[in-house]
Amino acid sequence: MAAPINDFVKAYAHSGTARFHMPGHKGRKFHGLEALDITEIRGADYLFDAKGIIGDSERQTAAAFGSARTLYSTEGSSLCIKTMMGIVHRCRRSEGRRMTVAAPRNVHKAFINACILLDIDVVWVYPEKSCRSLCSGGVSAEDIEKAVCGRDIDCVYITSPDYLGFISDIRAISALCRSMDIPLVCDNAHGAYLAFLEEDLHPLALGADMCCDSAHKTLPCYTGGAYLHISKDAPAAFSECSKEMMSLFASTSPSYLILQSLDLCSDYLTRSFRQDLRCAAARTALCKKRLSEMGFSIVGEEPCKITVCAADTGLSGDKLGDLLREKGVEPEYTDEGYTVLMTSPFNTEEDFAALERAMSSVPIDSAAAFAPDLIPRAERCLPIRQAALSPSEPVPTDLAAGRICAMTVTCCQPSVPIAVSGERINDDIVKLLKKYGIISINAVK
Repeated sequence: MAAPINDFVKAYAHSGTARFHMPGHKGRKFHGLEALDITEIRGADYLFDAKGIIGDSERQTAAAFGSARTLYSTEGSSLCIKTMMGIVHRCRRSEGRRMTVAAPRNVHKAFINACILLDIDVVWVYPEKSCRSLCSGGVSAEDIEKAVCGRDIDCVYITSPDYLGFISDIRAISALCRSMDIPLVCDNAHGAYLAFLEEDLHPLALGADMCCDSAHKTLPCYTGGAYLHISKDAPAAFSECSKEMMSLFASTSPSYLILQSLDLCSDYLTRSFRQDLRCAAARTALCKKRLSEMGFSIVGEEPCKITVCAADTGLSGDKLGDLLREKGVEPEYTDEGYTVLMTSPFNTEEDFAALERAMSSVPIDSAAAFAPDLIPRAERCLPIRQAALSPSEPVPTDLAAGRICAMTVTCCQPSVPIAVSGERINDDIVKLLKKYGIISINAVK
């Protein structure tokens, strides 16, 4: 077995079969990949009851990651996050009360959406040590222990690596969770490749019970391809209900183009990926060293992410991003403080050289150390679901203080919340909303 989904679809594309099934293009050229774009015809398996070629491919990927079970998603980690929360909800022991999750504030909005759909409460974990950004987690096991102590918590949820490339001490957090018999769930969207480094840094290897990987972010997969991994140490019930839970939130029309890319990637992971990744991580480390020698401040531990704290060198991250674009280099993400660039084995030497040339031409001024945004703390007035589904009205940000947030407001591309549904807007939140150009919010009537 190498790539059973891809092999099936290619054979079908060359079979000359008259297609009296979806999609409407019938395999004839319009964009260019139509012949390989199929639906769940006989022999193609069914994603949410995978017993054929999809099941075979998922098992191969599970073996590569060392999981008890790996599920494919064609709707990114957003689907996986909702599914993981659904699994915990289904399998939790506590009945008769609303499910409660402990989480740092840097969650993706898919987590908030899961809380709305499943009526979950959140205990926010605020770090003792100040974070560098709204998009950064930075919580320790001690921070989590302090937050969960004396509370009925159904799971701990963290984001690692975070959007800036910082990696949490998952091993310590996992040990704490196991001592308290609380499952640990991890949004590892940016870290699918971590399992294949010389030192395995994947959340499963470090003790997480479940995690999601956005395969498309760091592996050669089409956008939307993702994995949901369930650990061999997780309760058996997690695996048993996983497909059913995923089908609850997912489209019934998964993209076979994305499935083929996940399938081919699975084969690649078992072959040359480790060596290719070793070379990419080494070249990324060299690039970081060269940028540091130019005077740039590089932060984060992730081996295949270059995060430049532009504000430490007299620029905004947005301005640095614009300067790079003028030189033909497109970053992953920029904000006031940071410019983030992601690397993989498919970045060429020419790519790295172009980045280094572009950075060498950027003027560096002396500047005071960057003062990051403080993570907002707000009074919770209503459950997340109740607030999000309540009648609401748009309110200008300048007049929002004192109002209760209806639909969660996120700050930027990573979709990290500034204000969460059910929270009372305070002056600190208003300042952040205005800083990120948010001129109005929906408030509960």
